[in-house]
Amino acid sequence: MTYASRILHQSKRLRYNHDVLQHDRTILISWFSNSARPSVDKVDNVSKFCQTSLVPGDKHSFSKFPSGGCLSRSCRPVNPTTISAVRVHKENAPRTSMKLLAPTIGTVFNRGLSCPRGNSTRSFSTNSGLPPHQEIGMPSLSPTMTEGNIARWLKKEGDKISPGEVLCEVETDKATVEMECMEEGYLAKILLGDGSSGIKVGEVIAITVEEEEDVAKFKDYKPSTSDAAPSPNVPSAPTPPKEEIAEVPVSSPEPKVSKPSAPISAENRIFASPLAKKLAEDHNVPLSNIKGTGPGGRIVKADIEDYLASRGKEVSQIPKFDTTAVSALDYMDIPHSQIRKVTASRLLQSKQTIPHYYLTVDTLVDKLMELRSQLNSLQEASGGKRISVNDLVIKAAALALRKVPQCNSSWTNDYIRQYHNVNINVAVQTDNGLYVPVIRDVDKKGLSKIADEVKHLAQKAKENSLKPEDYEGGTFTVSNLGGPFGIKQFCAIINPPQSGILAVGSAEKRVIPGTGPDQYTFASFMSVTLSCDHRVIDGAIGAEWLKAFKGYIENPESMLL
Repeated sequence: MTYASRILHQSKRLRYNHDVLQHDRTILISWFSNSARPSVDKVDNVSKFCQTSLVPGDKHSFSKFPSGGCLSRSCRPVNPTTISAVRVHKENAPRTSMKLLAPTIGTVFNRGLSCPRGNSTRSFSTNSGLPPHQEIGMPSLSPTMTEGNIARWLKKEGDKISPGEVLCEVETDKATVEMECMEEGYLAKILLGDGSSGIKVGEVIAITVEEEEDVAKFKDYKPSTSDAAPSPNVPSAPTPPKEEIAEVPVSSPEPKVSKPSAPISAENRIFASPLAKKLAEDHNVPLSNIKGTGPGGRIVKADIEDYLASRGKEVSQIPKFDTTAVSALDYMDIPHSQIRKVTASRLLQSKQTIPHYYLTVDTLVDKLMELRSQLNSLQEASGGKRISVNDLVIKAAALALRKVPQCNSSWTNDYIRQYHNVNINVAVQTDNGLYVPVIRDVDKKGLSKIADEVKHLAQKAKENSLKPEDYEGGTFTVSNLGGPFGIKQFCAIINPPQSGILAVGSAEKRVIPGTGPDQYTFASFMSVTLSCDHRVIDGAIGAEWLKAFKGYIENPESMLL
């Protein structure tokens, strides 16, 4: 009778095995997530879980397991040694191991802050006793961005964060962009403060938590820059001395033995950003010789550059044969702005990878000037903004691209992409560098609308406040050095991935011979040069586009049709 009652009891448990497994899973979660060293109660809970867990494959009688054993001879209990193995792994697991285990916990810790287009990592309580938190990384705010600068933080440590509020202003390779947060919480720690520069995309810049009382626990928080040091309680610690004794006669293994002994003390660790480490390795600079100026004494890229600059000056002072020439030099080093760095790399890529060729024509602009004068009279009467020659050039270029769509294309390794939208980038020079904001669907807009957008985007570029949508998505570029600077003719470098750019020179008066020997007239001509990617635009296609462009400039009334 006793066996029958036990069989009935176990059958009921197996009928609701889903609830049982959910309960047992909760025990394991609490054991893994609270503290690195399990208590006796937690081990007891896990032991109970293992005693009631059934694993197929072993043939045992249920009578051997009085605490709720197996009803089938095809089941066996979990080996208790499995629990001790799990416990040792938990006690010795570094922080990175806990991050890998965290997703298996389910919804218990599936909460936290996240920032749009940012890089964030959710962390959980580990040996250090830190509460659940989130590491916010430098976001990628443009397709060409590899690193950025923090202009300023709009939130302080301890401030509450609400959805839609701006955390900080990030200076990208194109402009200064506001970085917003989408969830509620508290800003626990700012790792890279105002003015931090050369921050690689993904590098941790701040820590956020959900509870306000957790903010104080991150006062001395520092992100790990390398793998965690081995725990002093690891039972395999006595083995390295044996290897040392065996390897003493050989000189090569000595560096290998010295490596694990260096990071024993946390005070001896050198904190440096990944970009600073890479720069130091490239120039064989020992990090121990450099004093960090970042948060908490962290070595940043600027520290390495300052060290290299000072070392270069010391080397330059060594030769004494040319002291007069050196003393006569007077110079100032101007640091690169982010936009100048990106512009330099993209132009270098363009000249090295794109086969440029150039086509130049002279266009008669007398009718264009006359039409512009008439339109500006109407604009002044209606209170609108004046139309410039560059606005008319942009409109003519857009109509020529619609007429010759092969020039409104870009190259890929597998195909040529021909665009249906005519979006023209306009080069704007500022104190920070060269910007190219985009005017979209120029072929469908009137001259007054084009003039308004060009002036508005040019002002935003000079204020360094362009958004990504203000400069992304262009299909062709116009660069005008004639009107502002009086340059007669020049050849521009293609803005990849585009396949063409138009360089516009200044208009000048020329003498035109007449039909008779003593007959002549005066006319104004403007030189324009089309730079083409020969992979996309053949010479005849480029010439056809210039013919269409010249037709619109010399007969500007046709642009109004």
